Amino acid sequence: DGKPLALFMEGALADISGKMGFGVLRYSQNPVVCVIDSAHAGKNAEDVTGIPRSCPVVATVDEAHARGSEVFLLGIAPSGGQIPHDWYPAIDRAWELGMTLINGLHDLLGPRYPDPKRVWDIRVEPQGLENNQGRAQHLPAKRVLFIGTDMAIGKMTASLEMWKEARSRGIKAEFVATGQIGITITGSGVPLDAIRVDFASGAIEREMMRYPDAELILVEGQGSLIHPSSTATLPLIRGSVPTHLVLCHRAGQTTLAKVPTIPIPELRGFAKMYEDLAEAQGTFPRPVTVGIALNCGHLDDDASKRAVQELEAETGWPVTDPVRHGTARLLDAIAST
Repeated sequence: DGKPLALFMEGALADISGKMGFGVLRYSQNPVVCVIDSAHAGKNAEDVTGIPRSCPVVATVDEAHARGSEVFLLGIAPSGGQIPHDWYPAIDRAWELGMTLINGLHDLLGPRYPDPKRVWDIRVEPQGLENNQGRAQHLPAKRVLFIGTDMAIGKMTASLEMWKEARSRGIKAEFVATGQIGITITGSGVPLDAIRVDFASGAIEREMMRYPDAELILVEGQGSLIHPSSTATLPLIRGSVPTHLVLCHRAGQTTLAKVPTIPIPELRGFAKMYEDLAEAQGTFPRPVTVGIALNCGHLDDDASKRAVQELEAETGWPVTDPVRHGTARLLDAIAST
């Protein structure tokens, strides 16, 4: 609703666990008044993160409120999705100061602060869900699902970058957020990991059916088929019935980040596995993998260009670093198929 935000990122502004805050800094239309992280107080968030959005870093909730922040947003995504006990003094203070609370974690704040006008717990199952009927396959839109070789590898970033590119071309494009960060940025979507498994694909289908007149629907991916703890892929595939896939990968990564005993397979074969599962031996339309969104955030510009060129030569697909070089080539590939 345009209210000014303060991002609570205590101890995480320079850590991968701050991905909620990073997503908001990069893509949210709301003004970000400041970031709260005492370890970097006095700096500018742009200098710490490299994200091109200038805002000060402060040490306390009181400082954030004094600067005009009206919303206190938990910008950290700790492993397991629980709220650490040492966060509650800051959350309590934000509440006392009259700020609205936005929480994307599994632990809910509503029971502790019972005012639905001032608390938005994102990971809550929507009401009235039904079983999937496979209706998305009849939508006229091209439906693009972003798949990944691992968790937290850039699926949301790639899909948001393509949404921005598509809209700049005048394409009637819609974005289906499926995780806490995408929902926070866009204000709508499906908190997939908070939905009972029987209704998960139906929740995705219901979101898809909101866009009967769209030309392009971009579906934020979750998890990976090769990750032993990931269960999100099948509901996404069956709920969206994709016509196209974009493979998301981190440059140079050869194993799962948190389960290094599991190798990442050859990428064309990896994508074919998704295509085979989506098609189900001709039961559903077979999607086309159009290319690779390559996460090069850990590389400098020259190394990023080399990584893109090497992977293009290896796979024969168009490859791009979505943040540095945009998604135009991938969108062109979708338009041509």
